[in-house]
Amino acid sequence: MTAPGTPFPVAVTGLGMVTAAGLDAARTWRSVTTATAPTGITHPEELRELPCDFFYAAHELDVDAHLGVAARRLMDRVGQLAVIAAREAVADAGLDTGSWDGARVAVVIGSAHGGLPFYDRQAAVLAERGARRVSPMVSVLSTLNGPTGSVCRDLDARGPSLSLSTACASGTDAIGTAYQMLRADMCDLALAGGAESALSRLLIASGCQMRAMSTRREDPAAAVRPFDADRDGFVTGEGAGLLVLERPEHAAARGARARAHLMGYGSTNDAYAPVAPEPDGRGLERALRTALAAAGLSGADLGHVNAHGTSTALNDLVESRVLHRVCGEGPLVTSTKAMTGHTLGACGGIETALTVLALQHGLVPPTVNLDAQDPEVPVEVVAKAARAADLQCAAKTSLGFGGHNAALVLTRA
Repeated sequence: MTAPGTPFPVAVTGLGMVTAAGLDAARTWRSVTTATAPTGITHPEELRELPCDFFYAAHELDVDAHLGVAARRLMDRVGQLAVIAAREAVADAGLDTGSWDGARVAVVIGSAHGGLPFYDRQAAVLAERGARRVSPMVSVLSTLNGPTGSVCRDLDARGPSLSLSTACASGTDAIGTAYQMLRADMCDLALAGGAESALSRLLIASGCQMRAMSTRREDPAAAVRPFDADRDGFVTGEGAGLLVLERPEHAAARGARARAHLMGYGSTNDAYAPVAPEPDGRGLERALRTALAAAGLSGADLGHVNAHGTSTALNDLVESRVLHRVCGEGPLVTSTKAMTGHTLGACGGIETALTVLALQHGLVPPTVNLDAQDPEVPVEVVAKAARAADLQCAAKTSLGFGGHNAALVLTRA
């Protein structure tokens, strides 16, 4: 076990993603770095006549081709996305699940809502057709641990397994928790990140009532506008983003290539309000400073931050002010949610994977739809086109309903 206060670099050796921007990591990266308008926007029947009636979906994904019909039937959509992303991450890391020591493999996956759509459908079956027609799988497929269990079974991962739910910070907290497990020698490698597929009429109707969601029905592609003066809310999306994390000696012993190193993690709670961040952002600031201290770095070392950037009035303002206090005017800030949608519990996993790729390629993705930066946002937000930069260190920040804040610090390998 590494002594407290001693920097502990964890190798990121594999990435897997399924998003509305691309059905794997390479296509997602290409889309977010080159696209000028978001893709994958659909108008599902479930959202008909709602103020926000559109959704970011991985709509071209052939689940049966990836998993087969029999395996697909044992998972809800969120579990399917998690398994597909996990398989890609393991293959990217050059790992053979047939020969690894599964007892030393951890799985930590965050999700805000788990199998909520399956629960919704079965509630409708109960109301319309009676109890005898309800699926016996409700208690299995609608729970938050569905994605974690599905990945463990699919990959024969028999080490510590956790399912985290800290709202929209879930994926980031899952990666941070896996980092702590590796640091404590509880495992040799971990699959960690987030998965979400919350296409629920009830959930999205509630978000509209909260006035957290964009109502730009006339122009959905321009709806999500992080840090823009004319932003009016987010749009929900589905997806999964998982990373393979390894203890340094384990990665070195098998000659694994590190895409980046995870160096620090911080997590706090505002203890302020159910849905609004603390106005001065002190909770998020403490999370980011904790992650930096664990890495033995300061805010001035950060060259890039992939922000939570929800396109809501309060979040973007609070978050940007925190980044300015901690880092000054140095880091290049972006939010990629205009390309992927707000994937709730999955966004931390997806956006951390994008941060790894930014470090690896020396390229910061643009904040799509940022036409006129809010003059009260005091940081440099990359807009319109990706920007090349010599990046050595980057951070991922996340906030979640319930006052959750999480931050990760990564360095170039």
